[in-house]
Amino acid sequence: MGEFTIKMPDVGEGVAEAELVEWLVAVGDPVREDMAVAAVMTDKATVEIPSPVSGTVVWLAGEVGDTLSVKAPLMRIETSGIDDTPVPPDTPQEKGAPVDSMTAAETPKEPAACAPLSPPALSPARLPPAAPGKPLAAPSVRLFARNNGVDLRQVRASGPAGRILREDVEHYLAAATDATSARQPLAIKTAQEAVKLTGLRRRIAEKMVLATTRIPHITYVEEVDVTAVEDLRATMNRDRKPDHPKLTLLPFLMRALVKAVAEHPQINATFDTEAGLLTRFSAVHIGIATQTPAGLTVPVVRHAEARSIFDCAAEIGRLAEAARSGTATRDELGGSTITISSLGRLGGIVSTPVINLPEVAVVAVNKIAIRPIWDGTQFVPRKMMNLSSSFDHRIIDGWDAATFVQRLRTLLETPALIFMEG
Repeated sequence: MGEFTIKMPDVGEGVAEAELVEWLVAVGDPVREDMAVAAVMTDKATVEIPSPVSGTVVWLAGEVGDTLSVKAPLMRIETSGIDDTPVPPDTPQEKGAPVDSMTAAETPKEPAACAPLSPPALSPARLPPAAPGKPLAAPSVRLFARNNGVDLRQVRASGPAGRILREDVEHYLAAATDATSARQPLAIKTAQEAVKLTGLRRRIAEKMVLATTRIPHITYVEEVDVTAVEDLRATMNRDRKPDHPKLTLLPFLMRALVKAVAEHPQINATFDTEAGLLTRFSAVHIGIATQTPAGLTVPVVRHAEARSIFDCAAEIGRLAEAARSGTATRDELGGSTITISSLGRLGGIVSTPVINLPEVAVVAVNKIAIRPIWDGTQFVPRKMMNLSSSFDHRIIDGWDAATFVQRLRTLLETPALIFMEG
């Protein structure tokens, strides 16, 4: 009888430790070679750890939420008496994790639902066939199932090697909804649930505390008439080439940001609090706050200064899809110099966005509404939108913040200026 110890692998260059976000097996479970047994998170990426041997789990290191050092014991497996016939391996993948409700880039694709759907209980006759043994699923699928109260053992798998896909969970939820026979009568509810913050949610919480306690925010809100840029957007979408993506307002704002920060370089910058060092960038790497099933993440459109309107739109769509599907890489989720936050139609009238540490500015897009505006002789309908922008008051004075936002306003209200060289 032998025993094999799986140690925490080196999951990234320079990473000394990782947080355990999910056990995919329990003590007593059989495992096979290359089967995923745990998921760990470092920075903004979640990685599945495979077992190099077949056997039975006899010991697990710690609980979900614990931090483990690289090369520390992760799991022990008894290797005798187990069929070691290999099964198709689950290839370890970095899962983009994604930072709160202040985002969701408005892209041509609708964002994946992340809020619990509160499914009713299934009647036994309507239960789909359950997957035998320990259910196999990616961490993002497990999170989606957990948020919606779904036991993966009751879900029929359609993926390779018996893996449960997100669509399988969605079909289960649809079946649960169909099985509802009547509304439950009104009743007093006394249940409560204590939820430990782990993984991305904990990282988000920690970063928000740092950002709001270390950075003295100043928020400046300005009304912008976006009628002209919206008309231009509609025309460009109508006449675009087949290989061009559909344009939203964000690519125009990105190009306006590129021009505005060229005149205000202290805004396209990061600030190292400990060193007291402000770093200004000629490159404009724009973070696009994006809501995902696991939480808010900020994929980065690099070198926006060198991208056309359609190129910006294509990159926003690619990165948003990668973030929501959990395939964004660590490099795609870091290195921004300024961030845009947009909730699209849910953008509200005014917001107070939190700066993405260590940046010094964030621009939030509020919803567009048609309002009557006096043109000097009469009221005319115009498409109006507020920009809510926050600045690090240690670096950016109120006058500089206002001047910067007014420049953005001018560019958006006269969109031809966005396309002028120089």
